[in-house]
Amino acid sequence: MRKVTDDERRDRIGLRHALASAAACVEDAVRAVTCLHATESSSIYLSAYARSRADRVSISDALFGRRTVVRQLAMRRTVFAFPVDLLAAARGSASARVVRQLTARLAKDAELAGIDNGPAWVADRCAEALAAIREAPGTTAQLRARLPELNTRIAAEGRPTELAPVGSRVLSVLAATGSVVRGDNAGRWQVSRPVWTAVEQWLGEDPGVLDEREGYRELVRRWLWSFGPGTEDDLGWWLGATKTAVRRALDDVGATPALLEDGTPAWLHPDDEEQVRLDEDWAALLPTLDPTTMGWRSRDFYLGDHGPHLFDGAGNAGPTAWWNGRIVGTWTQQPDGTVRVVPIEPLSLAAAAALEEEAAKLTAWFDGEVVATGYVPPIVRGRASRGSG
Repeated sequence: MRKVTDDERRDRIGLRHALASAAACVEDAVRAVTCLHATESSSIYLSAYARSRADRVSISDALFGRRTVVRQLAMRRTVFAFPVDLLAAARGSASARVVRQLTARLAKDAELAGIDNGPAWVADRCAEALAAIREAPGTTAQLRARLPELNTRIAAEGRPTELAPVGSRVLSVLAATGSVVRGDNAGRWQVSRPVWTAVEQWLGEDPGVLDEREGYRELVRRWLWSFGPGTEDDLGWWLGATKTAVRRALDDVGATPALLEDGTPAWLHPDDEEQVRLDEDWAALLPTLDPTTMGWRSRDFYLGDHGPHLFDGAGNAGPTAWWNGRIVGTWTQQPDGTVRVVPIEPLSLAAAAALEEEAAKLTAWFDGEVVATGYVPPIVRGRASRGSG
């Protein structure tokens, strides 16, 4: 059985994730990591730039012009930016699971608020919202102004003592089904203010929905090529799926068993037979929740013991600085937009120089704009606190 060392896994990150050498276009950059995290709008741009060196105009064109990359609520109730040809798989598998979860919770909260037959009420609200969006796309605020029922106040999700309008939760259900998408953005590139649009209007046709088994098979097939070798736990965490679904998908793909360096059983794509080796050094500055940083549940081979410096209590990672497949620090922006690398371990002269070069390139790409993130790494928060104390 093939054993894949940690060194090879780090080389695979550089090659497969288009970090050691740039992808030819935005779409190839997205495919390199299966899909991009899109919780923060700016992360889509920064993840695509890191892998393709594309400017903001080119990335916006992929999202809003060519519409070859589409944002979809999917795994772990997270928004991702998918290649358009992967939407049907996501909608039928990971997104369908999210639909069931969101619908059940919304129906339960509606009934707790005194509404009869919560599931029927949720279905009616979704149908009304979808009809309104097909008539005229709109932001959440615009749709709430047009549909008074979306202003019904019930317990906020996860905060039973607080009341909140149901509009955003109804739209989340529709977004997970894929019947509506985050179309144009009413905000600046780094701020998400989606204009909700019917999927067939945005793409010209409905991309369809694979059945659950086929959907998971396709997601796992692509993940294995981008992130393999990976364990069942890695896949289950990434997909937000059951062990049964993961094991069935691995079997359907025909995944090849392998061993990690420590002997842990893992899986490779069935066509991934050759050893991967990268001879040149590489450096990268990746954004908050980048798919490489968030690609595995077990991260020791690239993160080491740096997790507490970079991840918050919920497991969300801030910006990261990489050298040859390992996270060696984070990065921040100064008030004038200058990017500054913050090491969390001693760097060699070569690593420091390469990361400073990446920082200079990213500073030029920002062109004076400063982008805030909701996921400031603990090490940066700690230094800021000491500096203000």
